[in-house]
Amino acid sequence: MTGVVTWEQKSVDGRARTGCIRTSHGPVKTPGFMPVGTRATVKTIDSEDLLKVGAKIVLANTYHLIQRPGSEVIAALGGLHRFMSWERPILTDSGGYQVLSLKPKVTEDGVVFRSSYDGSRVEMTPESAIASQEKLGPDIAMALDEVIGLPAPVDNVRAAMERTLRWAKRTQHARRREDQGVFGIVQGGVTPDLRARSAAETAKIGFEGYGIGGLAVGEALPDRSIAIDAAFGELPESATRYVMGLGDTEGLLDAISRGADLFDCVLPTRLARHGKALHPDGDFSMKRREWATVEEPIDVNCQCLTCANHSRGYLRHLVVTRESLASRLLTIHNLHYTLDLLANARQAIDSATFAEFRTKRLARRTQAE
Repeated sequence: MTGVVTWEQKSVDGRARTGCIRTSHGPVKTPGFMPVGTRATVKTIDSEDLLKVGAKIVLANTYHLIQRPGSEVIAALGGLHRFMSWERPILTDSGGYQVLSLKPKVTEDGVVFRSSYDGSRVEMTPESAIASQEKLGPDIAMALDEVIGLPAPVDNVRAAMERTLRWAKRTQHARRREDQGVFGIVQGGVTPDLRARSAAETAKIGFEGYGIGGLAVGEALPDRSIAIDAAFGELPESATRYVMGLGDTEGLLDAISRGADLFDCVLPTRLARHGKALHPDGDFSMKRREWATVEEPIDVNCQCLTCANHSRGYLRHLVVTRESLASRLLTIHNLHYTLDLLANARQAIDSATFAEFRTKRLARRTQAE
């Protein structure tokens, strides 16, 4: 079964590429970034804020939503788009990464773990994960995968990769909605041959797109790059390539240079809640005393609501006095920064100047350190 989600290529510059994901709720230009709305909300901001910062797609998490408020409740309220008042595309992660932290019991059937909400027993299988996502109603659902922490013995990495492949086949067989795309997930740690095999076999099963899972968890950038290259070498060029959990400037630009199309990460919003601002010249804390009387915004060249209206001095005041407005304003800025970074990367690829763009962008940050 194949859904209505497709990817169309626009331009190529080296291995970097631009394109467009087509969904029933609208297009998403790639390379693109998804703000993370774990519980059907991006923390501290609403859907109007998301529209204004330029978000085209958001991510929500199946693990959390099936427990609170429940997929049946969301379905009864018209599905995830209506529930969170967001009429643009939505992707739901299956929850495999979140379950990892709960020390689950993993069997061939699925995973069993204790809820982080009330301690109750929760079982998730490839079939139940896709059934729950079909009730939630996102444009793109993710197959359930087995995630293990790195570093890990290669035999453990291989076993998790093989099980993820078997689960991917079950996921594809369990699909019922023809109006929803499903992405398979490539595992294999940072071992190139395991990544390549996982990608090749997942591609044979046939999904609308492919997530690269199990990375961006603290591994060295060269190891991550090798793993991404190994996976991309076996994936179809006609499908979306989604590097899961990646959101720092250096990591995004590196993955884009290798042909990645889609990203998500909590980094921009989490840093905002801790009082940190993203900036082309290097990220910094708004708590620093030196900002107390600075009238300039975070970035004089930024067009976001925060930089258009508020000084560093005011933002520092909000942060140090722990006003909730600080989190909202810094979240707006950090998401605008990230989305603008990818918009500029798309323009550079379209004009065949991506390598120069990346070099100059990274040089600014290095000089500021």
